[in-house]
Parts: sequence; structure tokens; C-alpha cells
Amino acid sequence: MQGKRILLGVTGGIAAYKGADLVRRLRERGAEVQVVMTASARRFVRPLTFQALSGKPVRTGLWDAAAEAAMGHIELARWAELVLVAPASADFLSRLAVGRADDLLATLCLATEAPIALAPAMNRVMWANPATQANVALLQERGIRMLGPAEGDQACGEVGPGRMLEPNAVADLAEALLTPLGPLSGRRVLITAGPTRERIDPVRFVSNRSSGKMGFAVAQAARAAGAEVVVVTGPVSLPTPAGVGRIDVESAADMLGAVLKEVGAADIFISTAAVADYRPAQPPDHKIKKSTERLAVEMERTVDIIATVAARSQRPFIVGFAAETEAVEQNARAKMLKKNLDMIAGNEVGHDKAFDCADNELVVLWRGGRRELGRAPKTTLARELVALIAEVFAQQHDCAAGGAVARDTARA
Repeated sequence: MQGKRILLGVTGGIAAYKGADLVRRLRERGAEVQVVMTASARRFVRPLTFQALSGKPVRTGLWDAAAEAAMGHIELARWAELVLVAPASADFLSRLAVGRADDLLATLCLATEAPIALAPAMNRVMWANPATQANVALLQERGIRMLGPAEGDQACGEVGPGRMLEPNAVADLAEALLTPLGPLSGRRVLITAGPTRERIDPVRFVSNRSSGKMGFAVAQAARAAGAEVVVVTGPVSLPTPAGVGRIDVESAADMLGAVLKEVGAADIFISTAAVADYRPAQPPDHKIKKSTERLAVEMERTVDIIATVAARSQRPFIVGFAAETEAVEQNARAKMLKKNLDMIAGNEVGHDKAFDCADNELVVLWRGGRRELGRAPKTTLARELVALIAEVFAQQHDCAAGGAVARDTARA
């Protein structure tokens, strides 16, 4: 996004505070950001905040004599390479759908030839209202992109769809819009994430501490790189990244079944899930009563999902994860070779590392290569990892294509 020009529109709503963080995220990636605020937005956040973060005076009205002396709204509309409205209120969606030009932001949207993206933010009932949904459908028909909304807790105390996507997610999607031919454009990526739960009885289960954050960050990064992404996830409390397909499962067997249904269409398979290695062999249909001092539960092996995929005759490029408590690199390399993987990312877990944490660090290995990705937020690591996967995948794909051409030439 280095040097890309983004006009960020901020409309009225409590999510306006996320717009300030979004400016930071966009500028961190090298973008120039010009903020335009509606009158309602200024009731939630002062323009001075956005001016300090963007480094540019905030534009707030059509009747700014100095700015409009040279038709400033037209100049801004031509300057922008992307018009991004975040948050986009229900009122703004309505005004844009009918072509109103009653404030500076709406006028800019009518006057620009740049792509327009909206990150909606409103109460769940407002989002579900048929009028809002009709406006959304009409705007999408006109080529305007909807970024979200997400589901979750809302400022009104209710829970449901309508939350504005988090600023990092919006920045990722904006980057994808500005660089539509990403390194994974045209590729399908299948990702597993989170833990699995293996039933002991109808009310108890065996699981692990995986939160799914790394897998969801990888899914988000792969989507931003242009891929069509499906994530198969165990039980997690995470919103689905925008533009990503999601399949929820519970047990290792459920995850295996979902993966086998999807993997045939995948170019790349990334297994970040912390799948249970063992499960109770004969879980009863009734709750086990507390009747003895000790309880022995016989365990049996689960089917190894990544090894099953790697054994297929028509297999995708396969990336595994190795969560280790010691000898991370040695154990990761052994796993890669034993299971015939194309790449593996090793990380140290336990003692407050990796699981349930916001950051991580990885050592990434592939046949003939090695790279360390230093400690960073999981979203940052995910972008670095996906970029590396795309690079190595392209090299292998080019080599395979070159080999096929050579064989065809020799036969001719």
C-alpha cells in the first residue's frame, strides 16, 4: 500500500472511534489517508484526532470557502485511489443508495471514479431491517464493496451482526482492493483452525488450549493476498474474517470429514488446528457419575488429518504447524519429513507461550529452505507467513510446470 491514496469517510456512530485506529493501520502500511467526516461523526470524535493521526487537515463540509474555491470536492474525488467509509451508518447507506449529495462525503462518493468500500456499523435489528438489506443489495449491484459487518457484542448491549470489522481486518481488505492481483489471486486455500473436542460422556470432553487466533489470522491474510479461503474450525469464539468461508466442527473426525470434502478443490492446505491425537475409545451415552476415587478412560488414536491429505495422489501444497515444548526446529523438521509436507511452521508452546496469546514467533522450514519469523502479533506473523507460502508455492509450481514442458518437448 506504499503511497496509495485512501479517502477515509467517517460517519456518525459509536464505531467512529475505530476509524482513528484504522487511520493508524493504513498509514503503518504506507498509505496516504485523507479523512472526511460527517456532521454526526464529529459528535463522537473530534476532527483534531484524525488530523493528528493522518497528518492532513480533516475535511468536514461542502461549504468550506477556502477548500471549495478550487472545487475541492472534485479535486478530492479525483485524488482518491480508494474511497473507504468506516464506519458506514444505516443513514449513510440509505443516502448513498438513492444518490443524495447533501454533504461532502456523499458528494465525493457520487463524484469519484475510484472504487468504493463500506464497513457497515449499526444495531443488529437495523442491519437486518429489509430497507437496509435492500440498500445493501442495490449498492453491491453497483459495484460497491461491503466489508462486513462482523457479529458480536454491540454498544447497545445486544449481540449479533452489525459490528464494524476490526481496523486490522478493514486494512487487510482495503489492501486487497488496492492490489487485487495479490500473490494468491486465483488460488483456493483451505485452512484448519482451533482445537477439537473429543467426548468423554454427554457433558464432558477432552480438548486443548488453542484459541484459533493464529488460524483465523492466516485465513484473513490469505484472503487479503487474493485467495479464495475456507476455514474449517473447531469450537472457538472468533468472528469470521470478511470474505472467508467457514465450516464449524467439533471433533477430529468431524474436521477430517469436512477437510476431505473441501480439499479436492484446494491449491494450498494449511493445517493450523490443534487436533486431538487421542479420543475416548468408548464414550457412554449417559453422564459418568462420581462414584469411585479413580476413573480410567481408555483412549484411542484419532486419524491424522494432515497425513491423510499428504497421502492423496492429487494433493495440494501442504503446510503444517508443529507446536512443541522443546527442540522446536528438530521436531518440526522430523514431522515435515515423516508426513511428507511441503512446509512446516514450528512454534514453542506452554508456559504462557502461543496458546491464548496475542503474539507468537515461528521458525518456518521447507525442503531446501528455512526462515525465522520473529515475535510479533499473530496478525503480522500471519501476513509474513502467507507471503512466504505464496513465494515457495510459486517456485514449486513454476518448477513443476517447467518439468512438464520439458517432458512434452522430449516426447515431441
